[in-house]
Amino acid sequence: MAAYKLAIFDWDGTLMDSVAHIVDSMQQAAYVVGEPVPSVSEVRHIIGLGLPEAIALLFPKASLVTREAIRQQYAQHFLAHSAAKSELFAGAEPLLAQLTQQGYLLAIATGKSRIGLNRVLAQTGIGHYFVATRCADETASKPHPLMLQQLLAYTNSAAEESIMIGDTSYDMEMAQKVAMPRLAVSYGVHSVDTLQTYQPIAIVDNLYQLHDYLY
Repeated sequence: MAAYKLAIFDWDGTLMDSVAHIVDSMQQAAYVVGEPVPSVSEVRHIIGLGLPEAIALLFPKASLVTREAIRQQYAQHFLAHSAAKSELFAGAEPLLAQLTQQGYLLAIATGKSRIGLNRVLAQTGIGHYFVATRCADETASKPHPLMLQQLLAYTNSAAEESIMIGDTSYDMEMAQKVAMPRLAVSYGVHSVDTLQTYQPIAIVDNLYQLHDYLY
């Protein structure tokens, strides 16, 4: 028996090992535009937010024109190298296949853009596992809970019979705001101490450990 009806996954840092590529792309974008290059830790901290929100936090003194230039450079660099530098974490596809067989509905709530998510779903070939997806450029960015509320409405699911799985405080906070159970992963961008403040059911070190909490 499935422990929940709906399992909602974050993408970057949870299902896909893309954190280093995101950091490199943001640093390259800042360098090309001529803005101060943010540190690795600074970029890691904003992963999970929508791209405009992330850039605004990283470059608070930059003009809107400059921020748009950074966004364009980031997207260009990320796209040019995404297939070679980002892979699914070990166990991702077997987990999704098993959850589907157990009767779960699966969804994605991500800070990626719609174009970006569609691209990586096509590259990885796992898009068919998900009945619904929501991206930051078509709803509110995390940690606002709107994308979760939309996924619940689309799947006719209640928050208490659903679970959010992610690697950032933004994932945990938005689930907490709608009283949705949540599981955190420790191998992403935010520290275990940070994740624990949002009272997840558990914090796991790899995708294989999720089985213990989803069945």
